[in-house]
Formats: sequence, structure tokens, C-alpha cells
Amino acid sequence: MRATLFAILMSLAASLASAETCREDVFDGADFTICEVDLTQETLRLFLRDARGEVFGTFRRIDDALPDGQRLGFAVNAGMFHEDRSPVGLYIEDGQQEQRIITSDGPGNFGLLPNGVFCVNDHRAAIIESRAFAANPPVCRYATQSGPMLVIDGALHPRFIENGSSLNIRNGVGVDRTGTRAVFAISDDAVNFHHFGRLFRDHLGLPNALYLDGRVSRLHVPALGRSDFGFPVGPILGTVVDAR
Repeated sequence: MRATLFAILMSLAASLASAETCREDVFDGADFTICEVDLTQETLRLFLRDARGEVFGTFRRIDDALPDGQRLGFAVNAGMFHEDRSPVGLYIEDGQQEQRIITSDGPGNFGLLPNGVFCVNDHRAAIIESRAFAANPPVCRYATQSGPMLVIDGALHPRFIENGSSLNIRNGVGVDRTGTRAVFAISDDAVNFHHFGRLFRDHLGLPNALYLDGRVSRLHVPALGRSDFGFPVGPILGTVVDAR
């Protein structure tokens, strides 16, 4: 009986620990923080508005709004947003679409086609090029559109320049071939798009990856004693874990 109870407790501890699988890493001379989410074991979701319809904007406000016994295990801002902090491009939360998909090119990083959609449904995730998504929309419980794509079926975005001079703090997400593992990364040093894309393709071995945002990138990882602050942001992606 004691052995069985011990095994159950150890299994629970391992499950809770896996919800915050984050580490500091170095690739090609730059520092990054990497967080891996096992979608078969962990709850990953999007957050935008509270019960009154107001944009959360900060990790603290989401934590405060979660039910008793729950907390954010890890979180990151989930794409670009307008001045009112509403999402730029497709946004689906708990099956409800707030913003439509945008397939036209345009100014800024978002309009640097191809861009893409990060879609989560039934313990799986996918990163899908936006026009392919619009032509044959899959079911997504949660979805956020951003751009540019960083890695597309194993290839870097065709517009990336190896020695590009646009350096910034950047964050993004990649998905493995099974769709069961989502890997988030934020650069702790300023890097260009080519460097950031190679992180996902060459260092993390992911066939598809999507840029989320640049200088306003935020990361919340209590396990590493980190919760970035600054002016409020728009959509936020995060895991929900047992607070006990």
C-alpha cells in the first residue's frame, strides 16, 4: 500500500514538474530561454479578456483570475496586437472566434508573407501557413495568427538574410512532427530573424515555427524565478497547472 501511494505521489510530482519544462540555453553565441509543453499531459490555452470583457494584459491579472487551486505554469505573449490590445489577425479562444484571418501581405513583420496560425485542439498543435489555413480551416479550440513564419516544412522563411541588421529581442513557437510537443523560445539577446529561425530548425529540430513578437516579448516562468513586466500586452499563451 505504501509503495503504491509513493508511486502515485511521485507520478503527480513528475506531472506538475513537467508543466514547467523551461531552461536557459545558448545557440550561436546568443542566450535564449526555451519552454517545452507536452500537449498530451499539459493544458495550454490562450487568454485575452477577463469576465468583464477587459483585456488581461499581464500575467499577474491572469493568475489572479484563475480558479482557486490553479496558476499559470508558464506563459508568453501570443502575437501582435493593436493599440487597444486586440489581436492582429485570427484569434480563437475556447472555440470562439474574435478576429478573422488575414491573408493579404502588408507592412511590418505580420505582413511579411508567408505568415501562419498556431492552432491547438485535442492535445495536439499545428503551425499552418495562413492561406492554407483559410482555404481549408481545421478545428481549433485555440488559435492565434502571427508572422512571419520562421520555419516552413524544414526551410527558413525565404526573406530572411543571414547577416540581417535588424536585431531585436524575439519570441516564437515551434511544433514537432507529431504535433504533441510545442516549443516556445524567447531570445535574451537581440538577434535577427535568420538567427532566430535557425534556433528552431537547427538547434531544436522543429519542422515548423512561427514568430510571435519582438521588442514587447514577455515570459513568465515561476520555476526560473522570472516574470517579465512592462506595459500591458494583447493575447497571452500559457499553461494552467495545479497550484498546490
